[in-house]
Amino acid sequence: MPRRSLISLILIFCSTILLTVSCAQTPEQSQTPSPAVEGPPIVIGYSNWAGWWPWAIAEEEGLFAKNGVNVEMKWFDGYLESMQALAAGQLDGNSQTLNDTISFAGEAVNGEVAVLVNDNSAGNDKIIVTADINSVQELKGKTVAIEEGVVDDFLLSLALEREGMTRDDVVIKPLETGAAAAAFAAGQVDAVGAFPPFWLTALKREGSKELVTSAEFPGAIPDLLVVTEKLIQEKPEQVQALINTWFDIRKFMEENPEKSDEIMAKRAGVSQEELQLFKDGTRFLTLEENLEAFSPGDSMVHMPFAAQKMADFMIKVGFIKQSPDLNKILDSQFVKTLAGQA
Repeated sequence: MPRRSLISLILIFCSTILLTVSCAQTPEQSQTPSPAVEGPPIVIGYSNWAGWWPWAIAEEEGLFAKNGVNVEMKWFDGYLESMQALAAGQLDGNSQTLNDTISFAGEAVNGEVAVLVNDNSAGNDKIIVTADINSVQELKGKTVAIEEGVVDDFLLSLALEREGMTRDDVVIKPLETGAAAAAFAAGQVDAVGAFPPFWLTALKREGSKELVTSAEFPGAIPDLLVVTEKLIQEKPEQVQALINTWFDIRKFMEENPEKSDEIMAKRAGVSQEELQLFKDGTRFLTLEENLEAFSPGDSMVHMPFAAQKMADFMIKVGFIKQSPDLNKILDSQFVKTLAGQA
């Protein structure tokens, strides 16, 4: 047989073998594997707030690894405990509100910087009262159970200020939010400030009702991903991966609503029916809305404006002695980078 014909037959045979092997591969085998994630994990705290439950989806669905970042999500039953852990340098990041970030930034050993707005509270923070209280003015002299110095205490203060009152007009009973809701349900106090799922417990008290919600103060309670200055300085690419992961989570939620609800309900310890109650009170922000939130402006929608108003108010009521450098606690570079890539 001529050499050219022999070589041709060999090539045809080899090509057939390669084609057979390639066709036999499963789709999973053909996919490009996720990048290897090496080194110790970044530790991010989160707690029982509807806007932060989606982080559990990233763990469950491997979205952190997809974006090349090794993350340990650390759950806290008490929101205040999570903020104390970040301030003490025990976490690389935490899920917390803007006003609480201002409160803790001055004492944080590694600094605190907001890099993402997950959502705005749009009714999920509530002041719940007994049947006989029908106005904020009627809270005067009443006992209010609240997690002192954090988000629903801020909501209470805003509501009182709107009516020309102060926290001195009520009796504050400082309790962790879950314990505060339980105390109200047991008839031990007249009112309570709570976020989900804890206001479900409060509303079990006969005749109880909402008096004030965060829907009355649009933009006043932005819920954030806050990381340390140290993490930004040493591992900016991993901070970027966290931001990218969040918007992958949001895409997954849109494309897989039932699976997403299942994961979040399990993480929050609530039923599917209860989970639906919290959706209307949580407004997730798009990437474009994140850019707007970080930009200068003259309303609470713009965080530089909101941060200054919050800092001034907290100094006035004695939450903090002085304001931290507000320019340092807001960093838009990572959402801007993602927007540029998009």
